[in-house]
Amino acid sequence: MTNARQIAFLALRDVHKGAYADFALDKVLQKFKLQDTDRRLVTELVYGSVRRQRTLDALIDQFAKKKSHQQPKELRTILHLGLYQLCYQERIPASAAVNTTVQLAKENGFAGLTGFVNGLLRQYIRQVEGDEEDEGEKPTSSHLPLQLPENPVERLGIVHSFPDWILQVWLEQLSVSDTEQLCEWMNQSPTIDLRINPLRCSIEEVEAVLQSADVLVRRIPHLPQALRLISNSGPIQNLPGFREGWWVVQDSSAQLVSHLLDPQPGEVVIDACAAPGGKTTHIAELMGDKGKIWACDRTASRLKKLQENAKRLNLQSIEICTGDSREFLQFQNIGDRVLLDAPCSGLGTLHRHADARWRQTPETVQELSQLQTELISHTATFVKPGGVLVYATCTLHPLENEAVITQFLANSPDWQIEPPQKDSPAFAYSTPEGWCKVWPHRQDMDGFFMVRLRKTNNSE
Repeated sequence: MTNARQIAFLALRDVHKGAYADFALDKVLQKFKLQDTDRRLVTELVYGSVRRQRTLDALIDQFAKKKSHQQPKELRTILHLGLYQLCYQERIPASAAVNTTVQLAKENGFAGLTGFVNGLLRQYIRQVEGDEEDEGEKPTSSHLPLQLPENPVERLGIVHSFPDWILQVWLEQLSVSDTEQLCEWMNQSPTIDLRINPLRCSIEEVEAVLQSADVLVRRIPHLPQALRLISNSGPIQNLPGFREGWWVVQDSSAQLVSHLLDPQPGEVVIDACAAPGGKTTHIAELMGDKGKIWACDRTASRLKKLQENAKRLNLQSIEICTGDSREFLQFQNIGDRVLLDAPCSGLGTLHRHADARWRQTPETVQELSQLQTELISHTATFVKPGGVLVYATCTLHPLENEAVITQFLANSPDWQIEPPQKDSPAFAYSTPEGWCKVWPHRQDMDGFFMVRLRKTNNSE
């Protein structure tokens, strides 16, 4: 029987070779059949060690003679696992964290360095205990025994484990304390929100069946179909109402987008980047499943997920269209409403993707901004005169949001921003400029940007 820490080590080894964290984790969890508690521990150790990589490296830099990047890769991974447990896992006794990490070193080719591993972790514990005596309390993440630079960008980067460039993007929009709160929010485990399918049941019915299964939920302000799970629910597909198509998993911010689009029964709606289909199925629900929705995406495999969800929710109005929306000519001037939920850097959802903060770069953002600009200028041609286009992303980078819209409007005199109406769920998130922006640490949901644009009637 391979233990949870060894399994976490195997997954992290793959991540450091370039695998996506969720993919590497799935692979090991499928290979080893684990009890629920062990599965949870492996998941926590893998995602946590990836997320906190910069902080853990800074601790290695401080306590070892060789810097973290000079350590053998697999030894560095083992030290990350040990330090992560000591820093962030209050339920794991320090002695257990040290002993299991020393054992990992022994079993994975570093038997000669067990003294070094033991010494480094114990040095960390001594330092923390010394600080606790001075402070009289247990250190929090911002009170780890770190020697920190004065520069606020680097300091936040080391304490909260983000690359400097992302912090710079946020600090240009927020104060230092706001940015710190955003970092803290992004390092929490993500919540799960459900969207009730009003064509099959009511929100009260779903609350009742979940309550009878001892699953705690709460409603979310401004969102008529949203419920947030607030207790550990086990596998989602085992919850009551899943097979019956009473609900689907969708973050509350993403639910705002379709409300801003506000599709009406009988209309033609084009969802230009539809997979995996959360917003497409929501649009169908809001239209009472009456009308025609064209769901377009480049990736056939992800469209399959959309079809599975549409079938489970019993929705008939969705037609699939595989391909790049920048190349479609068949939709010219036919859409009453068009949704462009554009591919983006995902800086609003970093808590859901442990390694995304290390994968994105200023260069990838630049490329995405170019793609978004091309997508909006082409999908705008799908809209009938008098029709609506909603542009949305789950990023908090102005280059992918405000800059794309500002440039589009400068080049398109027959378009204008239409701020959400007072009775729209999106109204609570609107800005003086007329677009909507969700800041996670303020609204406790994924970071999003969305804007509703209207094509004037006299445009040809």
